[in-house]
Amino acid sequence: MMKMAGFVKQAKESLIVYNGDCFECLGDLKDESIDLIFADPPYNIGKKFGDFIDNWPSDKHYAEWCYQWLELCITKLKPNGSLYVMTSTQAMPYLDLWLRERVTVLSRIVWHYDSSGVQAKKYFGSLYEPILFCVKDEKNYVFNAEDIAVEAKTGATRKLIDYRKAIPTPYNTTKIPGNTWYMPRVRYRMPEYEQHPSQKPEALLERIIKASSNIGDVVLDPFSGTFTTCAVAQRLGRKAIGIEAQIEYFKIGLRRLNISDNFNGEQLKPLDKSFVRKNGNDICQDINKQQGDIFDA
Repeated sequence: MMKMAGFVKQAKESLIVYNGDCFECLGDLKDESIDLIFADPPYNIGKKFGDFIDNWPSDKHYAEWCYQWLELCITKLKPNGSLYVMTSTQAMPYLDLWLRERVTVLSRIVWHYDSSGVQAKKYFGSLYEPILFCVKDEKNYVFNAEDIAVEAKTGATRKLIDYRKAIPTPYNTTKIPGNTWYMPRVRYRMPEYEQHPSQKPEALLERIIKASSNIGDVVLDPFSGTFTTCAVAQRLGRKAIGIEAQIEYFKIGLRRLNISDNFNGEQLKPLDKSFVRKNGNDICQDINKQQGDIFDA
């Protein structure tokens, strides 16, 4: 472990993780050294991350903060590098307009998901989060279409024939995903779940990393949270750099990435998610016991 001015840096094999302010940690990286950046910052919607609450005085203040780290990220990208950016639906227009003056925005992606409860009562609640896919050079960037192909129902399921061609040909059975992605949010009982208020699913990062990087490339996440980006990059044979300001999440990263099972004398253990699934008889017995306790009182 290396303690440097303002941050902690720890490395193992193809991984580097930082605990510290993203601006200082980004400053430790060489310019034009990163192949792919996935940035999922706080959204300015009042969520609590450790001892930090993501609440800026105004949309303008939040946007100005984003512009500063985005400028750094663009500097760190290789000439053929790619940048994926997430934020709230409210804030994304600010970032979109700013980014299109500096990079090429190739796709505006919608990640949508299910909801386990009421979203809103006086307006249409949000069930999606926007993602911008940007590149430095629109004529020179990585995009591995074959690695992210999905089933094309017209050809694979319906088995339709395209009679408009000179020789009638079956429709393709696979296709490149469009810009609307349905992937469930990370739930408590899922194996990948860690204790974090906005953890992104591994499936989301897998598609992004497969599409916009190659084996051996360097993937950076400046707001790592539970280090999902690094974990998926590691599994897919990429090098990874993760930056996280909150010490509790940094410790999750150390354990999750198998960098260390100890931090300053503390044993790092997975979240205890044990639960007992009860069948109908167990539930009836519990109800009867509760009723008996009431009558005995």
